[in-house]
Amino acid sequence: MTMTSKNSNQAAARQHMIDGHLLPNDVTDENVIDAISKVNRENFVPESSKGVAYIDKIIKVGDDRYLMEPLALAKLLSSADIDKDELALDIATATGYSSAVLSQLVDAVVSIEEDETLANAATENLALENCDNVAVINTGHKEGLAKQGPYDLIFINGMIDEVPIELLAQLNQDGRILCVINQDGFGRAALITYKDQIKGVRILFDVAAPALAGFEKKKKFEF
Repeated sequence: MTMTSKNSNQAAARQHMIDGHLLPNDVTDENVIDAISKVNRENFVPESSKGVAYIDKIIKVGDDRYLMEPLALAKLLSSADIDKDELALDIATATGYSSAVLSQLVDAVVSIEEDETLANAATENLALENCDNVAVINTGHKEGLAKQGPYDLIFINGMIDEVPIELLAQLNQDGRILCVINQDGFGRAALITYKDQIKGVRILFDVAAPALAGFEKKKKFEF
């Protein structure tokens, strides 16, 4: 198969995913659909998974690290009313796919990845996609990157037990966090705000997502 025919097949698979799965499942934000249509997801998955890059499934990209299902990603992003002039922080970007999609939606993306190998892969993949408004930083997930904030949008890849106060404090007044919260072992997609030191949580939909290490609830001391 030639490179051109491979690209054509992948483009057809991407459009099939959009028409057959995203649009019929309440992904109505045209900007999000357009962003997903412009990003080659196959460039962000291992060679062995390129044939299933556009099937709505979680794809493993490293040790205990995964790309979120396209539908879950699209529905989360659609819930946030994202403006083009916003600054986004993408946490645990892995190979960079979420940052690539965000790069089509906002003015600039700060992308953090604590695994050095994945951070390097994300940098290469984003360059391949000409995402020149994304900066990949190899640093810890939980702390965010306050010096580049405050942020209009923070996106967290993976299921977490709770959002650390360090991240809430990096939102601007009208900022929001998109994440998947672990509620008794079940994933709940959530939009979180933090205005005047008051946290607001809006549960959006149920979703299966792999746990993201480092965001576990602190165990209470018991006598």
